[in-house]
Amino acid sequence: MGTGMHGVRNQRVRWRRTAAVGIAVATVLGASACGSDKDEDAGAAEDAKASAPATGTPAPTAGAPDEARLTAASLTDGQKIGRYTASEYVLDGPLGDGYTASPAVCQPLVSLAAEAADPDPAAQVQRKVDIPDEMLGLTVDVTLRSYGGDGAAAVMKSLDKAGKDCAGGFTEERAIASAKYLKVEPAKAPAFASEADEAKAYRFTILDVKGKATLYEYLTVVRSGTTTLAFRGEITGTRDIGGVPPEIMTAAWTAFRSAKG
Repeated sequence: MGTGMHGVRNQRVRWRRTAAVGIAVATVLGASACGSDKDEDAGAAEDAKASAPATGTPAPTAGAPDEARLTAASLTDGQKIGRYTASEYVLDGPLGDGYTASPAVCQPLVSLAAEAADPDPAAQVQRKVDIPDEMLGLTVDVTLRSYGGDGAAAVMKSLDKAGKDCAGGFTEERAIASAKYLKVEPAKAPAFASEADEAKAYRFTILDVKGKATLYEYLTVVRSGTTTLAFRGEITGTRDIGGVPPEIMTAAWTAFRSAKG
């Protein structure tokens, strides 16, 4: 594999979040069998509150997809997109909860994984899109995340703030190394962004972990209701890919919209 930050990233040990995704089933003991309709409604509200995940993630509301629904709305394993192919990650996808930013306000630009960002997603599905025969070629991480309440909108607000506050650079902290982001710049949003509720796109200029090479990555995040679709494109090398390939983003958006109906 290549050298520098990408080589480390592609070879790292990935972390898996062990907290269960979705709504836990709450069992209420000692409830009275009698009472008014008002009492029953109050009890149901307490049950719903108790069903929220222990991590503090908001319980998904109606319309916030669980993992099964996100999977149905994602690119399928082996799906062809022009010269690219979508696949499932053998291990957890990149940029998990072991990746943080300094200062913390820049975190949304690094990782939105559960326990790394606030709010936590209620469910998450990741796909990798690349050219299988090109070991050092372009890789795009496509991640769908759903949030309870207004969590998705809050993520986009935090992302917008990070893009502004961190324009001059920040540090990406990892378990085994750090990488310096030299610059954060706005990038062109995909054509279908007008169909979504909002979208943010960025170009990153990064100094590799050895401090010798300048690398480029791109991040685009699109929100539709309680769900975000994030696309992170990188290449092992110093070439600027010019953005996440639009055909990959369009294919993922089409799959999402088709499943959503």
